[in-house]
Amino acid sequence: MSELLSRAEALDAADELGALRDRFVLDEVVYLDGNSLGALPAHVPDRVADVVRRQWGELRIRSWDESGWWTAPERIGDRIAPLVGAAPGQIVVGDSTSVNVFKALVAAVRMAREAGGAPAGGPREEILVDATTFPTDGYIAASAARMTGCTLRPVAPGDVPAALSGRTAAVLLNHVDYRTGRLHDLPYLTAAVHAAGAYAVWDLCHSAGALPVGLDEHGVGLAVGCTYKYLNGGPGSPAFLYVRRDLQDRFDSPLPGWNSHAEPFGMRPEYEPARGALRGRVGTPDILSLLALEASLEVWDGVPIEAVRAKSLTLTDFFLECVAAYVPAGRVESVTPAAHGQRGSQVALRCADAGTVMKRLIERGVVGDFRHPDVLRFGFTPLYVGFGDAERAARVLAAVLGEV
Repeated sequence: MSELLSRAEALDAADELGALRDRFVLDEVVYLDGNSLGALPAHVPDRVADVVRRQWGELRIRSWDESGWWTAPERIGDRIAPLVGAAPGQIVVGDSTSVNVFKALVAAVRMAREAGGAPAGGPREEILVDATTFPTDGYIAASAARMTGCTLRPVAPGDVPAALSGRTAAVLLNHVDYRTGRLHDLPYLTAAVHAAGAYAVWDLCHSAGALPVGLDEHGVGLAVGCTYKYLNGGPGSPAFLYVRRDLQDRFDSPLPGWNSHAEPFGMRPEYEPARGALRGRVGTPDILSLLALEASLEVWDGVPIEAVRAKSLTLTDFFLECVAAYVPAGRVESVTPAAHGQRGSQVALRCADAGTVMKRLIERGVVGDFRHPDVLRFGFTPLYVGFGDAERAARVLAAVLGEV
């Protein structure tokens, strides 16, 4: 038995989160793709069956009141709130991440113009977007810019403070880079954007459920995130939208719908927005996905996000140590920062023939994913990934690389 394997067994035996693995449906596969789709919590199928058979099948329309369907978006938002450092009443769940990015970004421009007037630097007519962002965020930002009459400027996150001016209305940033796993400095960048009189919109898709975010603590105004990665909500589960409490009365959504109306059943032709985070709602909630997500979030009961972060850093450190020990020098290069303060909960390795390598890893029971052109991504979800998984993944990676 290798020294690293022995250490993995000792670390797993001492892991305070290790018992959480039993809350999920897992097999002998090493599943390191929870940064794309989280594993299934074991109790969710029965809960979804109840929603379908009893709530929909028997109660039917009565379930909007008797089963709490109507309040699900904000109720589930309050379940997510502690995981991203938010007080209740500031998160609503529904729609996709893309739709919520559009709502938040257009609303940010409108609020900046309402508050900022025309400063010495000119009118608020520019949106900055993370130049390394997931493509959809860039597409949405471009559309929001056209709609609001803004110019769009891609900027590397580290260059944002220098790029800000009196013309800047909004800045769209990713908390964790989806390719490299780099964690950006949310407190510093948020403060810089706000000092310029603009609004930061944070995409938390790769940090929610993986590390403390501190939305309230750091004064974030607007944030969005998905729920099917580290929150394990299921494929295509609805996203969330955070609007800081003191901004809610000014939040002017570009997608007003009957569900966000102050009197949704009044059926009035004039739109009057609801108070609070409910302004983020649009149309009829996607109940089946919402309630599957609500059930999934129960795996977080009693789990502090700080403990998850501590295990994540130890796991990724150990995986990188195993890779360094098992993989011949020069075969892979980590593009994930070594510094804990700059790392999310994934490790990205650059290597030749990455697509072929990942295909063979999956065939041998180690599931990560490939990002064009040459990146292997391994996501570490501390709720169900152990140190033995990390050691085995590195060992199989070395074997595969010895064959290609």
